[in-house]
Amino acid sequence: MTERPEDIAQPRPPVPPPTLSPKSRVRMSAAQRREQLIAIGRALFAERGFDATSIEEVASRAKVSKPVVYEHFGGKEGLYAVVVDREVRSLLDRITNALTAGHPHELLEQAALALLDYIEAETDGFRVLVRESPVMSPTGNFMSVLNDVAHQAEHILGAEFKRRGFDPKLAELYSQALVGMVALTGRWWLEVRKPKKEVVAAHLVNLAWNGLSNMEGKPTLVTGAGK
Repeated sequence: MTERPEDIAQPRPPVPPPTLSPKSRVRMSAAQRREQLIAIGRALFAERGFDATSIEEVASRAKVSKPVVYEHFGGKEGLYAVVVDREVRSLLDRITNALTAGHPHELLEQAALALLDYIEAETDGFRVLVRESPVMSPTGNFMSVLNDVAHQAEHILGAEFKRRGFDPKLAELYSQALVGMVALTGRWWLEVRKPKKEVVAAHLVNLAWNGLSNMEGKPTLVTGAGK
């Protein structure tokens, strides 16, 4: 018996995968959502600053409603405070952990490199810190970090001044000058990104350690970080 075409089994079309409804999607935990909002806020504050960033845009990028952001942070000021606090602690930890040498010259190198490392690795975080903080913000900022670093440098310089017979009371002045010089250079390097950070650090230390009258033509880091 001859089979008719309609009697021959036809291949079935592929079955598309089931479409997940919004309710069936995996939802973030509260902790995951908070981290997502912090990351989005960090990027927006770095790009636009505090005043130009809105809760509406934070919520839009996170694909949540505004009340979700308010629930986690109470408002834009609360989100900003969390972002800045994290960056302050991150930068301070980097610098503190970098200060391992015993000689002041190497300590200066390590501090300069730690700041430049942070700028390179955490560019958005650094941009948040160096932007002007809102007046109502009770949180720390870049200046508070620099003051903390300067206080650490003051103790190091004070001991060195005393050993050399200089007035240790001047250590505070010199520590502020040194930290300020490194910080302003870091802000400049943030935009130009050249020369390499090791070269920048070497020249910073060259100026700070040798002074203009004794500057070397081609300074290098004694710690060997640039090799």
